[in-house]
Amino acid sequence: MGRRKKGRDIHGWLVVDKPAGISSNAVVNKVRWAMDAKKAGHAGTLDPEATGVLAVALGEATKTVPYITDALKAYEFTVRLGQATNTDDAEGEVILESDARPSDEDIQAALAQFTGDIMQVPPKFSAVKIDGERAYKLARDGEDVEIAARPLWVEELVMMSRPDTDHVTLEMTCGKGGYVRSIARDLGEALGCHGHVRNLRRIWSGPFDAEDGVTIELIEELAKTGELDAYLRPLEEGLQDLPELKASAEGATRLKHGNPGMVLTSDVEYGDEAWASYEGKAVAVGTYRAGELHPSRVFNQ
Repeated sequence: MGRRKKGRDIHGWLVVDKPAGISSNAVVNKVRWAMDAKKAGHAGTLDPEATGVLAVALGEATKTVPYITDALKAYEFTVRLGQATNTDDAEGEVILESDARPSDEDIQAALAQFTGDIMQVPPKFSAVKIDGERAYKLARDGEDVEIAARPLWVEELVMMSRPDTDHVTLEMTCGKGGYVRSIARDLGEALGCHGHVRNLRRIWSGPFDAEDGVTIELIEELAKTGELDAYLRPLEEGLQDLPELKASAEGATRLKHGNPGMVLTSDVEYGDEAWASYEGKAVAVGTYRAGELHPSRVFNQ
C-alpha cells in the first residue's frame, strides 16, 4: 500500500511572477512548501534566467495543466545582435561573432518569416529528448546533437524597440512548444549577423498575466500562514478555452463517479470537448454527446 502524501487538499492556481536565477521546478517546490499542498505542478517551463508568468497548479487544478500549456502565451525578449552562443542565450559561450548590424527596416522585414506556421529547431541546450537522453545533457558531454525541427504557431512577432545597434527588443505571441532562444538564433542567421537572447520575460500565458503574479518574496513572507490562500485563483480559470456546460444535480453526481451525465442545452456540437459545472464548480472535462458529457477527467474539489 502506497504511502499517503502529506499536506492540505487545496485546489486552484497560484500565478507567480518568477524572478531570474531560479528554476521552474524550484518555484513549484517553494509554493508547495509554503502552502502545505499535497500536490503541485506548473504549466510550462521557464529557463532559470527567464522571468514572468509561471502558473502553479495545486491539487485538482493539476488536471487542467494541459489546457494552459496548449494556450497562447506572450514573451518580451531582447536579442543581442552580432554574437551567437552555444546555448542561444547570454549564459553560454560566444561561438560566432559578426561586425554586421542590420537596420531597423531589415529587422522588420525579416520578422515576417517567423510568423504563422513555422518549423523550429530547439536549442541544443534544451530538455528535448534524443534517444531517451535530454539534449542538454548530451550537449554538456560534448556530443554534437542533431535535433529535428518541429512545428510552431507564431501568432505575432513585433519589434518593440531598438535600444542600440547591438540590441533589439521583440514581443512574440505563440502556441505550445515555442523556444524564444531559437527565434533569436534564427533571426540572427536570417539577418546575417548572428544573435542570442539577452533577457526574456513571459508577460502572459493563457488567462494569466505577469502583472497579477505574486513574488517569491511574498510567498516566503506568507509561507505556512494560510494567508497565501487569498491569492489562489479558481481551478476553473484553467478551463477558459473550453466551453462550459451546466450540469443538472443528477448529472453532476453521475459525472463525479466517472459516468456520462446530463448537461443543459448549449451551443457546443456533438463530439466537442467541454467542461461541466455544478453550482459554479468544475465537475468534469469530457466529450459532449447528445445532451450528456462523457467525462475524461473528473474533479474532486
